[in-house]
Amino acid sequence: MADQELIKLAFQVGLAAGSLYSEIIVGRDTRTSGSALRHSLMAGLTAAGAHCCDAGIVPTPTLAFAARKFQVGIMITASHNPPEYNGLKLLNPDGSAFSGLQQKQIENLIENSSSLKLDWDRMKSEDFFENAIADHITRIRRDFPDHHGIRVVVDCGGGAACNITPVLLESMGCELIKIYCEPAGIFPREMEPIESNLTELCQAVRESGANLGIAHDGDADRMMAVDDRGRFIPGDKMMAILAKYCGTSSMVTTLDASMSIDEMGFNVRRTRVGDPYVSEELKNGGEFGGEPSGAWFFPRISFCPDGIYAAALITAIASNHQLSDLADSIPYYPVIRGNLKGSPARINDLKNNLIEELNPLSYSTLDGIKLNFAHGWLLVRPSGTEPKIRVTAEAKNRDDAEELYRKSTEIIKKYL
Repeated sequence: MADQELIKLAFQVGLAAGSLYSEIIVGRDTRTSGSALRHSLMAGLTAAGAHCCDAGIVPTPTLAFAARKFQVGIMITASHNPPEYNGLKLLNPDGSAFSGLQQKQIENLIENSSSLKLDWDRMKSEDFFENAIADHITRIRRDFPDHHGIRVVVDCGGGAACNITPVLLESMGCELIKIYCEPAGIFPREMEPIESNLTELCQAVRESGANLGIAHDGDADRMMAVDDRGRFIPGDKMMAILAKYCGTSSMVTTLDASMSIDEMGFNVRRTRVGDPYVSEELKNGGEFGGEPSGAWFFPRISFCPDGIYAAALITAIASNHQLSDLADSIPYYPVIRGNLKGSPARINDLKNNLIEELNPLSYSTLDGIKLNFAHGWLLVRPSGTEPKIRVTAEAKNRDDAEELYRKSTEIIKKYL
């Protein structure tokens, strides 16, 4: 929640980061609390002696691309969460999120902030960085130089994409129909780009006869799409479409991505659930990475999920193909997702019970526990933000998926 404690924390993060790094760029999304947090963060950074540049309201991937000219980028955002929330994302010059070790270093400095010496003659002023959006568009257009005369419905949700995605797509020759493309501190719709939050986008595509619809979350690190028939394209199908048209042979995704991805002929490496894990693994190789939530990685640009680049890519694809045909050509298996109340720390207690009672062919403990069966798989993992246990089941048919989900939740409830 954006409150006095978060504003205080922003100042402390500024002091800590400013004592470690001398060149820092800062950006924010459209949330009403962003300005207050920006002032508090900048006060800490400049007081600690860092030279700071303010990029203004920009998407996270835009700030990540600009960070290549700095030692650190700090994005003020709560991504797809409601507008009353806010937070800080710390990014390396290659666009990747701070590692656990880097985060711990910042935390230690905050805990020992009394040891930081602040001298007036070391304090710096701040500058404004004007070219972040223009530079990002220029780089994306290098990969997509063609003129695409198609009709696109764009839903920016009042978030940071308002300042870039419409400009980018118009420069690509698209005819745009805009939904919520004015920056808004109080978002006009739920920000997570899932099907239930995008009914207006689906309807607008159908009524306008558009070739596709595009939606972002608050900081535009995510992008999801609607096909030419006004149907939401599930994340696993989006992943396969984008990977194929990137010319991908080797890709990275998460444990909860569909098994259909493995059947598409890609060399797939899987990580724990969460885009920082995908980003880190991509540094070991791979042309593309993604999560079914709508976070898509293009290492040629940066190691930050880039919803803006993804919007250009899906537009280029839709100018040459019917997205509905592409989506229908990709296998889709039923997935059941849910949450159970319980301490994430109890996951270790559940592992043996799940293995003994469900008798999987194999299992992995990379993130919670994933059980593999002849007809599908089950993932039971702790929530990283709430006292909940997340359960995901996928199978070749809905009855098997529902049965796997039902059995697993009964076991979890029994032992918790």
